Amino acid sequence: MTPPPKTITIPDQVSDAEWQTRVDLAAAYRLVALYGWDDLIFTHISARVPGEEHHFLLNPYGMMFDEVTASSLVKIDLDGNKVMDSPYFINPAGFTIHSAVHAAREDALCVMHLHTSYGIAVSAQKNGLLPLSQQAMFALSSLAYHDYEGLALDEKEKPRLVADFGEKKFLILRNHGLLAVGRNAAEAFLGMFLLERACQIQILAQSGGGELSPIPKEIVGRVASQMSAVMMGQGAALTWPGLLRKLDRIDSSYRN
Repeated sequence: MTPPPKTITIPDQVSDAEWQTRVDLAAAYRLVALYGWDDLIFTHISARVPGEEHHFLLNPYGMMFDEVTASSLVKIDLDGNKVMDSPYFINPAGFTIHSAVHAAREDALCVMHLHTSYGIAVSAQKNGLLPLSQQAMFALSSLAYHDYEGLALDEKEKPRLVADFGEKKFLILRNHGLLAVGRNAAEAFLGMFLLERACQIQILAQSGGGELSPIPKEIVGRVASQMSAVMMGQGAALTWPGLLRKLDRIDSSYRN
């Protein structure tokens, strides 16, 4: 009796490096949902596929963040065109911001853009993120701002966004949300965790009604450089395995 043909799965079609990137990116989506930072099916986290091609992974449009798996991620080019067969599709307009950052920044291998409540609240404040907490020190060490220009659909906005972002690691999009980049999903997630936490602390401190006590300017620079040295790279590498263990205890299906 002839055995049935083997089903070709996504792991069979991609390199080990790409599969690991897929697993980590799917984990990032699940973690965003777990921490309550998602906005239904909107916003995105993208990751560049290892290799010479400028290919990227993005979530299927219409899939909730807590449903994303490594296999469901869609491989696309810088123009948002699929470069690998997939039953899913993406929102090309949602890739506008990501494609601009990926094209301009070789170090931005993972780009996380979110619409968190606290992040948007701070983005709407004239003075933006304030030096009110240790968490804010990390973000302030590498933070840029981009003014709101409407829905991110206009290709003409890309060069202005790239120019405003420069070589920073964090971007507050005025009246819109937050963005963080990293060399991998672990760095992007940890950066977003600290930025979002800083925004949350700021809103809570302001809502208390008491006089605020900002960190003095002469300390801000010193602490910011210390935070960067401690948290970037090593901090992400140490934190990420624990986050994956947390996910695995809850639901390991993101690995599928």
